[in-house]
Formats: sequence, structure tokens, C-alpha cells
Amino acid sequence: MQYIYENFTFPPDQSFTIRSEFQEIKRYTVLRSHINFEIALLENCSGKRFIGDHIEDFEGPELVLLGSYLPHCWQYYTVLDPMVQPQAIVIHFFPDFLGRQLLETPEAKQLNVLFDKAAKGLSFSGPTVASAKMIMQQMLFSSGMTRAAQMLSLLDVLAKSEHCRVLSSPYYHAVNNSGDAQKINKVFDHIFTNFKQEITLKTVADILPMSPAAFCRFFKARTNRTLIDFIKEVRIGHAAKLLLEGNHNVTEACYLSGYNNISNFNKHFKEVKGLSPREFMKQYETAPEK
Repeated sequence: MQYIYENFTFPPDQSFTIRSEFQEIKRYTVLRSHINFEIALLENCSGKRFIGDHIEDFEGPELVLLGSYLPHCWQYYTVLDPMVQPQAIVIHFFPDFLGRQLLETPEAKQLNVLFDKAAKGLSFSGPTVASAKMIMQQMLFSSGMTRAAQMLSLLDVLAKSEHCRVLSSPYYHAVNNSGDAQKINKVFDHIFTNFKQEITLKTVADILPMSPAAFCRFFKARTNRTLIDFIKEVRIGHAAKLLLEGNHNVTEACYLSGYNNISNFNKHFKEVKGLSPREFMKQYETAPEK
């Protein structure tokens, strides 16, 4: 798939944009990314969703929140109701669209958590979709402070939702909002830079610095995973990216992602993705043109 960076500019009288557009049932083969956050509501269509290294079939309505620079693409295969045109409502915004000070207030705590999670992409379901749809439809016909207030209401619905899940892997984004974010980011930077080589627990622990035992407790508490699991997810996330780009076969992806054993690579890939590398590539194949 081809990657394209998009640059959106907002009108001088708007701090975010919202638009409604009809969807064409076709095979799109371009992954797009942009600095803006995006909320997308897709209706009356089914197909395949590509977000980061996440690939999954979907059937509308589809509601997602995407963070900055997260590659994404939808391929539309069928219309659910042939009497209704497939439609999308798309919002582009920055988290501080009403000013940085808003995000520093105690009331914005849930919003900050939401924006951190959005770095890997979030999919919403159930009553959240219905609530969000109602607000987004109202926003299409409002302006000024009324629309801004509705935008805050929409974000509040998403932040409080109990019906959401993270989509992409840590390789694409690894954001932490705790007071120890600076320490965690040092570890992330080291892993992202050196994951193709051997990474020892002592080397990573020395970055902070901590004893290996203290570091293991710290890392597990902040990321909800062990260092070994995180490195595995980063390596497999990179391998999946290579396979998605279509320039490398499974063996090449294995050795370019820090593995020196194809059997171990296949085992870890299935643990992380739920599919073998070849099954993953087969799922990625697009539907034939109609």
C-alpha cells in the first residue's frame, strides 16, 4: 500500500472542521496520515479497516477516533441497504482546539486519557455510536460556540464510553500520560531504536537507572505488560508493517525485525496478531474489483 501524508488547513473562523460525504464502494489502496486527530463515522457499508498495523473486517455503523500520524484506510465492499447511499461524517481537530489551558484543568483528565489512547486508534460500538451520531449530525448544521460546545459534548461521550477498544500495536505509537511518562519514553526510545538487535533487561534498566527487579515492577505497573512482551509487540508490529508495505516476504520481515529464527518469529507473530504471517498477508489482500 502507498502512504500519503495529508495537510489540512482550517478556515480562519474555525478551530476544527466537520464534513459529510458520500462513500464510493471501491477498493482504496492508499494509507493516509496527518497531524490532525480524526473522528470518523461510517454508515451503511461494510468492508475492511486498516489502522496502523491493525486489519479487520467491519460492518457499519463504524465509529473511530485516530491520533496524529496514524496511517489509516477503509475499503468498502458492499452497501447494507441498497436504497440508502453510504455516508461518512469526518471531523479533523487538534486536542487543544479550545486552548491548551482547557486540557490542564482537572475536568479534562478523562479527555487527556482519551487522546493518549487515540494514538493507537480507538473503535467504538454499542450505545456510544448512537450518542455520537446524534451529536455529529447536529454539528453539521451549527456553527460558532454552539458547534464548539457540541464538539466538547462529543468528546465527553467518547471519553466516558465503556464500549471502545484499542486497534493498533505499540510500534506505531506508545504514549503514556502518567507522571513517569518521561522515564517510560526514554525506555520506548531505546527499544524503538534498537529492537532489531539484542536488548537485555540490564541495559534497559540502566537507562533510568534502576535495578533489574525494580525496573520490571515499574515497567509492568506503567504499561501493563512485561519488557519481553513489549519488545515482542514492537518487533511483530514492525514485521507487520513490512508485510503490509508489500516489499518484503515473511523471511525478510523476520530478520529485519530482530529475529534470527523463523520458527520463533512465526510463534510470536501468531501470539501477537492471532494469525500466522502468511495468514496475516492473506487477510490483507483486497477484495476483487466489481
